Amino acid sequence: MCGIVGVLGRHEAAPILVEALKRLEYRGYDSAGIATVDRGRLGRRRAVGKLVNLGDLLVHDPLPGKAGIGHTRWATHGAPTLDNAHPHQAGAVAVVHNGIIENYRELRAELTASGLTFRTETDTETVALLTERHLREGASPVEAAFRTIDRLQGAYALAFLFDGEDDLIVAARKGSPLAIGHGEGEMFVGSDALALAPLTDRITYLEDGDRAVITRSSVQIFDAAGNLANRECRRIEAANARVDKGGHKHFMAKEIAEQPQVVGETVRAYLPAGTDTVTLPGEGLDFSRVRRLTMVACGTAHYACLTAKYWFEQLARLPVDVDIASEFRYREPPVEDGTIALFVSQSGETADTLAALRYCRDRVDRVVSVINVPESSIARESDLALPIHAGPEIGVASTKAFTCQLSVLFMLALKAAADRGTLDPETRADLVSALRGLPSALNAALDQNDAIRRAALDLAEARDVLFLGRGLMYPLALEGALKLKEISYIHAEAYASGELKHGPIALIDQHMPVIVFAPRDGLFDKTVSNMQEVMARKGRVLLVSDEDGIAEARDGVQAIIRMPHVHSCLSPILYSVPAQLLAYHVAVAKGTDVDQPRNLAKSVTVE
Repeated sequence: MCGIVGVLGRHEAAPILVEALKRLEYRGYDSAGIATVDRGRLGRRRAVGKLVNLGDLLVHDPLPGKAGIGHTRWATHGAPTLDNAHPHQAGAVAVVHNGIIENYRELRAELTASGLTFRTETDTETVALLTERHLREGASPVEAAFRTIDRLQGAYALAFLFDGEDDLIVAARKGSPLAIGHGEGEMFVGSDALALAPLTDRITYLEDGDRAVITRSSVQIFDAAGNLANRECRRIEAANARVDKGGHKHFMAKEIAEQPQVVGETVRAYLPAGTDTVTLPGEGLDFSRVRRLTMVACGTAHYACLTAKYWFEQLARLPVDVDIASEFRYREPPVEDGTIALFVSQSGETADTLAALRYCRDRVDRVVSVINVPESSIARESDLALPIHAGPEIGVASTKAFTCQLSVLFMLALKAAADRGTLDPETRADLVSALRGLPSALNAALDQNDAIRRAALDLAEARDVLFLGRGLMYPLALEGALKLKEISYIHAEAYASGELKHGPIALIDQHMPVIVFAPRDGLFDKTVSNMQEVMARKGRVLLVSDEDGIAEARDGVQAIIRMPHVHSCLSPILYSVPAQLLAYHVAVAKGTDVDQPRNLAKSVTVE
């Protein structure tokens, strides 16, 4: 979602702010701006579109000052226009904001009645105008900001900058993440540690409800009750700050190519060499008395959960419910004793997933999360947080995080099976051996890049695409369709192959490409039967299978993508590669913005 940065520095703030905002581009945005204080005077520059537009503006109209705040906006209230771009300024205060102020209409009416004039369509301008009113009433900058925060309802990360104050930023966080960076005679604020990584390796994460008074030499943090709170200052690893493309044209291409390495690291983290026993961090988890597992996530992470449902139920004989986070808590689902709630989120800040976690916290035996950011809100609020070790994922469309999530969930299912005694030693050894060989299989899948690129050229001309799969391949089909929609803007749908005759077969004609994921597993014959029904109606089939499957079912298909053979349980992880590469090459052929597709944000930190 929106990105926030703040600097109280020793050097000119504008170039530092713009560079930090570039590191937040992956979150998605449609306008950007900065504000600084120079010689006691507040000034700002804003631009619609990419950050290069803001950079060009600053070349021709520089903004001096060593104290400043910056923002990349993903439009919620109001169109992406210059007036609606952040920072918002009202008199002596400038504000940047991530989140949604739910009571802004009420506040707006109150401020309008008092004679103040609004110039934007945003909820954030209400924050600026309310603070300015408190300043006019005689409040100090800190008092004015705190009084404003006390009136706000909803989710927010906020940073305030004041006219006449070149050594002060006030920050606050409720729902949306915000971190403080500590330098030598400098202080920084950022939506996440990634934005601050080149500036400092010492980070303090604000807790929900915190507000902070920041100067170059100090920071005071107050909790939601107004008490001084000592939040831990942590060091981040430099390796976690790398965001270069590594010679690839796009971050997405780099992150697809990294999957053999990061999946290997994930496996080694939970399956130490020389053992076939899954090891979890901390006190771990005992599934022997668990009666039900509830899994909750959004988007791609939700499809990872749908895949894991097969693993937990088949390998561990553990009943599983899977829910979309944005719907979960509104159903107010009853939770039976012996339930573990498992939440999956790449960022660890997904608003709907975090809200679902909080709904479950006092209702379930344990809260477990699978996350990529160990210091995230979801990780901190879980009883057990399981990192996926994917490293920073910059492309908006998730790739390596998805395969690492799947890897962790599969190993968790193995742990559950071991605790519940549902797997014989030979089967478990076979699965562990297959898992250790997965990075090699992923490398072999990446070797099919040229064949996938050729197939993508045909797909790029389509208006609609259908994805089919059965069993473990059904959630993978859903993920493949999502990837294609996200970055190529082609309408795509996915169905369980057996559902074809229950409606979607009406769509099939000579213009409809149909992508079939069909490894030679126990459901292969049924999938091929459904595929034949497509071809009988002139559907153009792209078959993704292994050598045995292709030998048996290639007649009549338009194109094939050959995958190495893996244990059937691991096929969703392996077949993620062609799903991702197909979407990537179609998007490249169409000329869309692969890493920052329109209307999308990497981290959805508002409901």
